[in-house]
Amino acid sequence: MGKPTGFLDHEREGLPYRDKDSRIEDWKQVAEELPEEVIREQASRCMDCGIPFCSNPNAGRGGCPLGNIIPDWNDLVFRGKWEDALARLHSTNNFPEFTGSICPAPCEEACCVAYNSDAVTIKNVELAIVEKGWENGWIQPVAAQRRTGRSVAVVGSGPAGLAAAQQLCRAGHSVTVFEKSDRVGGLLRYGIPEFKMEKRLVDARLEQMKAEGVSFQTGVNVGVDLTAADLRKNFDAVLLCVGAEHARDLEVEGREFSGVHYAMDFLPQQNKRCHGDEIDPAVAIDAKGKNVIVLGGGDTGSDCVGTSLRQGAKSVTSIELLERPPEEPDASTPWPMWRMVYRSSSSHDEGGTREFSLMTRRLSGEDGQVQKLHGVQVSFDQPEAGGRPEMKEVEGSGFEMDADLILLAMGFLGPVHEGLLDDLGLDYDGRGNVLANTAEYQTSQPGIFAAGDCRRGQSLVVWALSEGREAARAVDAYLMGESRLQSRNSRGNSPD
Repeated sequence: MGKPTGFLDHEREGLPYRDKDSRIEDWKQVAEELPEEVIREQASRCMDCGIPFCSNPNAGRGGCPLGNIIPDWNDLVFRGKWEDALARLHSTNNFPEFTGSICPAPCEEACCVAYNSDAVTIKNVELAIVEKGWENGWIQPVAAQRRTGRSVAVVGSGPAGLAAAQQLCRAGHSVTVFEKSDRVGGLLRYGIPEFKMEKRLVDARLEQMKAEGVSFQTGVNVGVDLTAADLRKNFDAVLLCVGAEHARDLEVEGREFSGVHYAMDFLPQQNKRCHGDEIDPAVAIDAKGKNVIVLGGGDTGSDCVGTSLRQGAKSVTSIELLERPPEEPDASTPWPMWRMVYRSSSSHDEGGTREFSLMTRRLSGEDGQVQKLHGVQVSFDQPEAGGRPEMKEVEGSGFEMDADLILLAMGFLGPVHEGLLDDLGLDYDGRGNVLANTAEYQTSQPGIFAAGDCRRGQSLVVWALSEGREAARAVDAYLMGESRLQSRNSRGNSPD
């Protein structure tokens, strides 16, 4: 390493955020940039650890799913070799600006410095590298060295679909990406709020991919507008990257009231507004002046909190069924695993209330409009011989909350089976995901592949990118007999 004592000489310094009282007045990205000298200083904290657990996707739930060669580009940044750092970063990650903006950074959990100190700011260095690349014009279309004459349909333009499409196009195949929405980007476009990742980042990559030869068809609901039979007839291989859109519902009395919506009906509307689109008042969901309750304390719930605050909600309460995580990690999640500790997002820091160990029992209202949420407090008893904690209602803990808008952000059960997936005759695993292993990524139907959340289940953007790249290599090998696309396995990491 360029500075073996960097982690001793410098303390961790994360990205600063804009003032929370002013940032909720707009939709611009909340994070600010650090000066170049500070980024280089932070990169110098990467120690000569010998075994970089940060790069290993098998470090418990820590480590980078992409197998990013983190120590290399940290060292290059410290030395001021930014273009070389970008090349090393792009060798494993097609879109570092996506992960640099929204990834929860499992790599940092597995950082060796984090064993007894503050981890290296890996995610921030990554973002700085790719931003430097765009500023200096180093990021250009990469033309395929040869054309194979083979065609591939990629269904879904989220992170998995985009990563796979770019890899397959660079391998020389004719690639068409089908997207049912009006714009390309999937989860990146309509699931991630503008204040977390501005969509100019997505648009810049789309222009690069179009110049490389990737074809995009929007407004095409494959399975409806284009049949499964047509898909198989017109393409040599099909890669499904349709996500996990089957949202978990709230099965309680009063669920039918107006004002109760899935988070993924709420968040895309605001992103459309940020694009300048008008939302039909008959279906518009707006938090302005309302008492908002968000059910679910994960990333999607956090996004609902930040969006509701910016829309001018009267109050915002985030409710989580599980217990409040501890302030410090306990023995159940030792380094280098992803540690279960209390975390507060930028949206949670902006306002509202967070509640834990609460369960909804019923909803009430008048004239078809929800007005109150009724619930109870729950406790979790630890079983003596291991196993799952047992949830119990706390006697006499009933409560009610005013609620004009309830947003359901309780996770996803898997991909939607009806339509395309069933029409293709695919098999599913025990959780309802498309059945395909992490060696060939091929489904139960020859020539049909699956990657990302539809295969893995609801997961992180970084895992979607990883699966997209790995599946692209599998598709390439299926079409050509072998593949020269890089795999994380070639660096000694197993796929799952």
